[in-house]
Amino acid sequence: MEENLIRINKYLSETGFCSRREADKLIDEGRVTVNGKVPEMGTKVTIDDEIRVDGKLVREKKEKRIYLAFHKPVGIECTTNLNVRNNIVDYINYPERIFPIGRLDKASEGLIFMTNDGDIVNKILRARNNHEKEYIVTVNKPITDRFIQRMGNGIPILETVTRKCHVEQISKYIFKIILTQGLNRQIRRMCEYLGYEVTALKRIRIINISLDVAVGRYRELTTAEIQQLNQLIEPSSKTEEASLPKLAVNKPETPIRDFRKR
Repeated sequence: MEENLIRINKYLSETGFCSRREADKLIDEGRVTVNGKVPEMGTKVTIDDEIRVDGKLVREKKEKRIYLAFHKPVGIECTTNLNVRNNIVDYINYPERIFPIGRLDKASEGLIFMTNDGDIVNKILRARNNHEKEYIVTVNKPITDRFIQRMGNGIPILETVTRKCHVEQISKYIFKIILTQGLNRQIRRMCEYLGYEVTALKRIRIINISLDVAVGRYRELTTAEIQQLNQLIEPSSKTEEASLPKLAVNKPETPIRDFRKR
């Protein structure tokens, strides 16, 4: 029987209900019950147990996994809380339950993954080495060589020093930056430390997936992209300086849909 037991946070994740991190929060808030009782963190369950969230039964579903590349507009909040105005779930209005992987500031636009696969959320968030995120940033005054050098070598913010990263000037006010960490409002805070203000921020790549749809639209990831993504986020992948931009995936054309409110 032991092999049939699974931690409740993993169960909720694998059913596509939410990520493990969100499941831990639900359990901690006492919103989850197992056979009518509020479980402790780490409780193990089987598919025969009656698991409810906020009183609603959660059933294990062998549904198709959904992986979307969405171009988030400025002003949309990356939250599954439907009480928050302009939340990403209501904006997309997808027919199945999906949630974002990670966050992108309300004032920023660009690529964000949406999925119903809670397990891949945890793998991506743990994939420190190969979890590259690429941004195009516009600032309020001319960029100097010293600014580029200091941004790339680490900036002291949030009681730590940011990891060294690739920074490249594109024009007088615009630069590109590739991060492998995700501190809160990291790029904005780094710029503020050096006396600059970010006026526009756009994420154009996450790991091996590049932004290639218009604002407010999404496309499904191809099978090849998903396979490559899974390889890159495997725990065994320990290459510190993975040159992800060189990786190419031959992608068949995928239908693009517009989710802006009619």
